[in-house]
Amino acid sequence: MALTVPEFTAIKKKGRKISMLTAYDFPTAHLVDEAGIDAILVGDSLGMVVQGKQNTLPVTLEEMIYHTQIVRRAVRNALVIADLPFPGGHESWPETLRNCAKIMKETDCHGIKMETSFQQKEMIARLVDAGIPILAHIGLLPQKIQAFGKYSMQKMRDELMRDALAVQEAGSFAVVLECVEPLIAKEISRELEIPTIGIGSGRDCDGQILVLQDILGLSPRTPKHAKRYANLHEIILSACQAYRKDVEAEHFPEK
Repeated sequence: MALTVPEFTAIKKKGRKISMLTAYDFPTAHLVDEAGIDAILVGDSLGMVVQGKQNTLPVTLEEMIYHTQIVRRAVRNALVIADLPFPGGHESWPETLRNCAKIMKETDCHGIKMETSFQQKEMIARLVDAGIPILAHIGLLPQKIQAFGKYSMQKMRDELMRDALAVQEAGSFAVVLECVEPLIAKEISRELEIPTIGIGSGRDCDGQILVLQDILGLSPRTPKHAKRYANLHEIILSACQAYRKDVEAEHFPEK
């Protein structure tokens, strides 16, 4: 039976670290779930990882729904969270509610991730009141990369703490800290009652999330905050080359 949002939030109180990975298709989502990962994020990172785009901005609501439907069909145990694509929670209240509800209704996911700040506090509270669990995301916000200018460590302690406390007060069940300076992430994790899920934010967060392709060695390069646990690039390349050679030499198919 799939993990519920309250059970996910309660993991922090039990003192156990939380594991999260991204997934975008059926076979990898099935494997991630079988591995016992607590939660799967169908991230708008699919724009870069799956579609080969420069950033996450072009990803559409329909694409998020399509990939989340696929992942949800594969998962039996993990919490499945879908990203709200750009411009996320910056649209009007009716449109944001309509988009979040559409994702929830058409994918059967367990919640929505939103890139947020203290400015979305009221929006988060209204969505939660409508029955839509929200995983907040603060720190480096990929949907604002054009404004940020580059992917860099976030070190403004007071602003980050303000954002973290605001999304907790609004009712978020957890918060992703992306590229937050580790000492600040540690302080935020100690201050909040809800879990903090780090990516590039040090070891003191309540959990960690990484892009699946990064840990499998399928990305062109491994980000500094990630760890490569396998080298599927070489394995898949070798298999494809062996197949090509067999076909050319008429060794496949065999009699």
